[in-house]
Amino acid sequence: MRHHTRMELPDVRVPRIDPMLSLGLLSVAHAVNHAQAVILPLIYLKVIDEFGVSVQTIAFLAAIGSFSSGMVQLSYAALTRFISRRRLLGLGGILFGGGFAAQALSGGFLTFALPNILSRIGGSPQHPVGNGLLAEQFPPERRGFAISAHIAGGNVGTVIIALIGVPLIAAVGWRGASVAIGLPAIAIAIAILLLVRERGTDRAAAVAEGTVRSAFRRILRDRDLRWLYLTSVLGGGGRGLGVVNLFALIYMTRVLGLGENVSGLMYGALIVFSVPMPLIAGWLSDRLGRKPLIVGVYVGGAVGFVVFLLAGSSIPLLWVGIVLMGLFSFAESPQLQALLADIAPPSTRDASYALYFTMAFGVGSLWTAVYGEIIDTAGEPTGLPIVFGLMAVTFVLAAVFTLPIRAEERARANALHEATLGGE
Repeated sequence: MRHHTRMELPDVRVPRIDPMLSLGLLSVAHAVNHAQAVILPLIYLKVIDEFGVSVQTIAFLAAIGSFSSGMVQLSYAALTRFISRRRLLGLGGILFGGGFAAQALSGGFLTFALPNILSRIGGSPQHPVGNGLLAEQFPPERRGFAISAHIAGGNVGTVIIALIGVPLIAAVGWRGASVAIGLPAIAIAIAILLLVRERGTDRAAAVAEGTVRSAFRRILRDRDLRWLYLTSVLGGGGRGLGVVNLFALIYMTRVLGLGENVSGLMYGALIVFSVPMPLIAGWLSDRLGRKPLIVGVYVGGAVGFVVFLLAGSSIPLLWVGIVLMGLFSFAESPQLQALLADIAPPSTRDASYALYFTMAFGVGSLWTAVYGEIIDTAGEPTGLPIVFGLMAVTFVLAAVFTLPIRAEERARANALHEATLGGE
């Protein structure tokens, strides 16, 4: 009598996934990430005085940090195939917080610049890797909520530091402020490493679909994605955090000669008014379409730059310009990300996001270097108005280059494709 041995399947334990826990930790990490971007211009003003460097030098440092952070994001198309998103986010957060806190130990500009750049690199997984993690853990009907909440978390950090940044630096100095931002970032990163879990299904699907190189080839052959990437690079010329907030503060203090209290209040308002617009724009784009909303945001931002520039030393007109810039210059990037999710095929979505953030925040960050060179060549009183004029031009061009994107057609095709995949 033959006995058949039953083959035992390996005990594969599926980790318990808590999407809301992941979302909460990522949102808090995003808040600290934005807090760093908002307080950096205030720190830069102190560094200019303490270390005797020029505005051009600071502009180049900001550009190098943004470029390094942006270019690293391209690597996540491949790294997420071999390293869990949890580890990328956690280890990146430790580098981000540690680098920012280490600025406090600097004895000169070079020892300030190195940890500054490392910190920017450490924060690079936040957008591409964080959005990928949320997309995997939340079902399609809740992904919009999850990504919006992730963005809102960053905005909360933006508002808090916009309100307390000046008093914080006044109380503990720029070195103490660096530590106050860096240590919480490290704590959150450790919490992500310890508490967040992943299924790994996206990683398996990406590997099964083909190589990273083949994914990038498909992306680069996609005319709609090419237009979107070009738009994102042009939009970087007037992007809110890292560009507008940096040069607006320098313009108000060093050209217009506004006092610290008035310029600090306007700077805080610029950031505070930026919070509701992305949320309102997202709500409207779900109903009116992404492309019309994005074009409207670019046009509104261009008007804001022109009003701010023409206001001169008129406080009421400066306030009008501040409000317009706050409402529009911070709203374009989240909507471009939503449009990318609509038109990128599911099989290349991770790689599409990696390339997007590289183009938008890496190549797009070179605008700050260009602006710094203009200011250095023409002088601050002449160069900074030229810079704001160029910001308006970049937003108008970005609006024009958005028009050829077949947003609605591609969104419908992708939705049908995803529904088909879901039924298999």
